Amino acid sequence: MSDMEKKSSAANVEVGSAADVDEVLKKYDRESNTRIWEGKPKLVIRWLMVFFSLYSIYVTLFSTAMRQIRLMNFLGMILVIGYLNFPAKKGTQKVNHMPWYDILIMAVGAFGFFYASIHGAELANLRPKFIRGDMFLLVIACLSILAMMELCRRSVGVPILIVVGILLVYTFVTVDPTKVIYDQFYATSGIMNTPIDVCAKYIVVFLIFGAFLERTGISTFFIDLANSIAGATAGGPAKVAVISSGLCGMVSGSSVGNTVTTGSVTIPMMKKTGYQSEFAGAVEAAASTGGQIMPPIMGAAAFLMAEYMGVSYAEVAYRALLPAILYFVGIYIAVHLEAKKLGLKGIPKDQLPKFSVLIRKIYLLFPLVLLVVLVSTNTRSMQFSASVAIVATILVGLFNKDDRITFTKIIDALESGAKGTISVAVACAMAGIVAGCVTSTGLASKMITAIVSVANGHAMIALVLTMLCCIVLGMGVPTTATYCIMAATCAPILVSPEIGIPVISAHFFVFYFGIVADITPPVALAAYAGSAIAKSSPMKTAFTATRLAIAGFIVPYICALSPAMLLIDAGPAEVVMIVITSLIGIFGVAAGLSGFVYKKMNPLMRALIVVGGITLLIPGTMTDVIGFVMVGGVILLQRLGAKKQAAA
Repeated sequence: MSDMEKKSSAANVEVGSAADVDEVLKKYDRESNTRIWEGKPKLVIRWLMVFFSLYSIYVTLFSTAMRQIRLMNFLGMILVIGYLNFPAKKGTQKVNHMPWYDILIMAVGAFGFFYASIHGAELANLRPKFIRGDMFLLVIACLSILAMMELCRRSVGVPILIVVGILLVYTFVTVDPTKVIYDQFYATSGIMNTPIDVCAKYIVVFLIFGAFLERTGISTFFIDLANSIAGATAGGPAKVAVISSGLCGMVSGSSVGNTVTTGSVTIPMMKKTGYQSEFAGAVEAAASTGGQIMPPIMGAAAFLMAEYMGVSYAEVAYRALLPAILYFVGIYIAVHLEAKKLGLKGIPKDQLPKFSVLIRKIYLLFPLVLLVVLVSTNTRSMQFSASVAIVATILVGLFNKDDRITFTKIIDALESGAKGTISVAVACAMAGIVAGCVTSTGLASKMITAIVSVANGHAMIALVLTMLCCIVLGMGVPTTATYCIMAATCAPILVSPEIGIPVISAHFFVFYFGIVADITPPVALAAYAGSAIAKSSPMKTAFTATRLAIAGFIVPYICALSPAMLLIDAGPAEVVMIVITSLIGIFGVAAGLSGFVYKKMNPLMRALIVVGGITLLIPGTMTDVIGFVMVGGVILLQRLGAKKQAAA
C-alpha cells in the first residue's frame, strides 16, 4: 500500500491513489511522462544526471569560458539527458527501452551543440556570409535546433512549439535564411539568448538547492507548523493547506509537484473535516500555484525577471511581497468563510503537533534565511549564494534525526535537480528563438502598432488582450517559458508610450498571468492533480480553484494601473495604507464570491461587497472611501441580519 493510500485509509475518506495521480499527470503534464529505467541502465543514467548537476554548479561558479562554449555544452548535455528521460509518446513505457530513432536524434542533435562548443571561438567570430557556402555548418545547426524542438514537444508541450514554428517560418520568409540560421544557432541572439544564459547561470543552481531543501524534511516541518498555527480553527485543514502549500511551493517552484506532495496529506484531511471534494482539491491547487509568486525564491522565472528588467533579484522579491500576501490572504479568507458557512470544526488540539516541539526544528529554515541574507545584501553572486545554501542544507540535514540527510539523499537531490532543469532549459531555449525571431524581423514594433490601434490608446484593452495571451500560452506550458515569451512579445507593447505601463508593472503582469494558467480551465494542470487526489471532477475543481485564487486575477491589473501596489514610489505611510485597504478589499471580494459573512447573502449584497472590495484594492483616497462604505455597509447589514435571525 502506498503512502497516499495509507493516509486515505487513516482519514476514512475516498482519495485518489498514487496510480490515479500518475495517470492524470501523464495524460496532461508532459514532465510526468518519462521513460522507465531499471537495473544497470537506471544506475548509469542516474550518475549521468548527477554529473550534469555537479558540472553545472562548477561551471556557474568557476568557469571563465566564453558564453558560446559554456552554453553550447549546457544545451548539448540537456539534449542528451532530455532524450534519455522523455519518450516520443505518452502512455505506458517499456522498461529499459529507447528506440533507435531516439538514439539517432539525440546523437545528431547533441553533436551539433558539442561541435559548436569545441569550435566556439572561431565560429563566434564568423558572420552569415562566411558560413553561406559551408553546408556542414548549416546542416548541423538546423538538425540541432530541430532536435531541441522535438525535445520541447516531449517535455514541455505543443503550444509553445506552435508559437516557435510560426515565428521561424515568418522569419525565414522575411529574412535571409543563412542569416536566420546563424543568428539562431551560432550567435547569442537566438537559442543562446538571455533566457538560456540565465538558466545556465542561476536557475539550475537554485533548482538543485530546492531539491536538496526538500530532502531535509522541510515539507513535513511546514505542514506541522501550519497545523500547529491553524489546525484547530474552523475548517482548520483547509487553512493548513493554504499555509503549508504556500511555504512548500515557495521552495519547490512547481505548482503541480507541490499539489501532489502536500495534497496527499492535506486533501484527505479537508475531506474528513467536511469540505466537498472539488473544494478540497481546488484549495490545494490554488495555494500550491501561489507558491511561485511567494518570495524569496518565486520559482525560476523571477531570475529572468531580474535580468529582463535590469534590477536585482532582491528588488524583484521585494516588489512581489504585497501581491503574494494578498493572494494567500484571499484564499485563506475564502476557506474560512466556507468553513463558517458549512459549520465545520477544526482538528482536536490533542491531535496537533505542539508548537514548542516544532521550535526545536526551526534550524531547518537556516539555509533559506542564509540564502535570503546573501542575495538581499549582494554579499556574493546569486549562484555563489545558492551554492553556499546547498552546503548549509546538507549540514542542517545531518542534525535532523527524524529525517537525516544521507549520501543516497544527496545523490537523489542532484539527480532530481538535473531532471527538473530539463524542461526549464528547453523552454528557455525556445523562448530565446522566439526573442531572436521577434528582434530580427522587427516584429515587435509591428505588434506594438497593431495592439495600440486595437486598444486605441486604452491601457485596459491592451492588458486584457495580454492576459488572454498569457493564459492561453500558459496552458500546459512551464511558467518560465510563458514569461520569457510574453516578456519578449507583450511586455514591450505594454511599456510603449502609447499604452504607458511602467516596466516593472508590465513584467509582473505577464508573470502573474503565466502562473495562474496552471489553475485556469480548460488545461489547469495543478487543479487536475488536485482533482486526482480528491477524486473530484477536474473541470469543477479548476473552476473552484479559479474562484479561490481571484486575487491572482485582480491584483495584476492593480499593479499595472497603480504601481504603488508594487511599492513603487510609495512612502511608509502610503505603504501602510495600501496594505490595510488591500487586505480589507480582498476580504470583500472573497466574501462576495463565497456569498457568506455572518449569513448567506443575496445577489445584490454579493455584488456590492465585491465592487467595494475592488475599489479598495485600487490605491487612492476616493476609491478607498467608496470601498470602505460599500464593504463596511454590507458587513454591518450582515451582522444585524444574523442577530435578527438568531433572535427569531
